[in-house]
Amino acid sequence: MGRLNVKNGTPVGHEHLCRRCNWGQCMTGYRESDFIVICTNTNPNLKVPFTMLDCSEFDDRSRPDWKQMSKLALEVAPTRVSMRTAGFSTITTVQPVRRVADDDEDEDEAARIL
Repeated sequence: MGRLNVKNGTPVGHEHLCRRCNWGQCMTGYRESDFIVICTNTNPNLKVPFTMLDCSEFDDRSRPDWKQMSKLALEVAPTRVSMRTAGFSTITTVQPVRRVADDDEDEDEAARIL
């Protein structure tokens, strides 16, 4: 017979989520059965009677907080490589267009760039 694959069944593994959480206090004895987890996020503190798979208040203790990240961050100042700026260039001088043929018409508002 082949292997049967069950989706969303009982997860295989025994790693406790509270071991990596800031709120978890884990105590381990000499035997495998001597293991107590206390969640310090609740008031009063709660003894967790089973292996936690998922928690809504999980706070990974290996992840740095904002203060630690700002302390480690490097300040980068923008440096200007050239005098020309990137993007569209700006117009420095504008002169009106001269019309030679028609003197009666109003002068056109078009301008030419030198």
